[in-house]
Amino acid sequence: MAQKPKWVVEKERDRRASARETVWLFGLHAVRDALQNPMRERLRLVLTKNAADRLGDAVPASGMTPEIADPRKFPVPLDPGSVHQGAALEVRALDWGRLDDVARPGGGAPLMVLLDRVTDPHNAGAILRSAEVFGAHAVIAPQRHAAPETGALAKTASGALERQPYLRVGNLGDAMERLKEMGYLCVGLDGEAPETLGEAAPGLRDAPVAIVLGSEGPGLRDRTRSLCDRMVRIDPAGGFGSLNVSNAAAVALFALREGRDV
Repeated sequence: MAQKPKWVVEKERDRRASARETVWLFGLHAVRDALQNPMRERLRLVLTKNAADRLGDAVPASGMTPEIADPRKFPVPLDPGSVHQGAALEVRALDWGRLDDVARPGGGAPLMVLLDRVTDPHNAGAILRSAEVFGAHAVIAPQRHAAPETGALAKTASGALERQPYLRVGNLGDAMERLKEMGYLCVGLDGEAPETLGEAAPGLRDAPVAIVLGSEGPGLRDRTRSLCDRMVRIDPAGGFGSLNVSNAAAVALFALREGRDV
């Protein structure tokens, strides 16, 4: 029997490890939305009496029996300083399926958001929230060197994590090539780009667009940049200033959604 290539073995091992991993979501909003999400595999619910009262019917409707905990001895492995509000839920990460299924254009001119090495969970969570507000089909990031699904990300996303696809792919460049095959234009954001977002937006309204954002500081990697069909910048009102990546994503989504059938 032929031996499997090393990359196949590693991919299967990573998939098994991912299936075993669990995530603790915390905070009333994040926990309520996860309890109401039928796609979630939920394992353990820990609440204080006050949090259980505030969550109301969401707990019995979920079919879970919570562990009622003393707020002074909250028995959940959260990072110090996590504002859990007396509510924590252990879950498995959501499975959003394949890139082809999530990104298939169908009718209209959909928007996607691609993140290149955006590792801060607060930035990723804020981007998910903006993506939901502005009707993006999905947020896509690589499996490695990207913010994983965590309680901090879920809390910043304010419920969007349960509804907005956050798809992790093995290779972002390969995902970009596949999107281009499906008819998407990949539009990268860079402060030194020759064209402004405002100048580019009107000509992009009828096409599926993938907005590509890099980490603050290093920006887009060379291959990511080379795969972009266009590079645009967000000009500040004055001669200086810049936006963090989550704010840049919100501005780009707003600008490109105008007049678009998503």
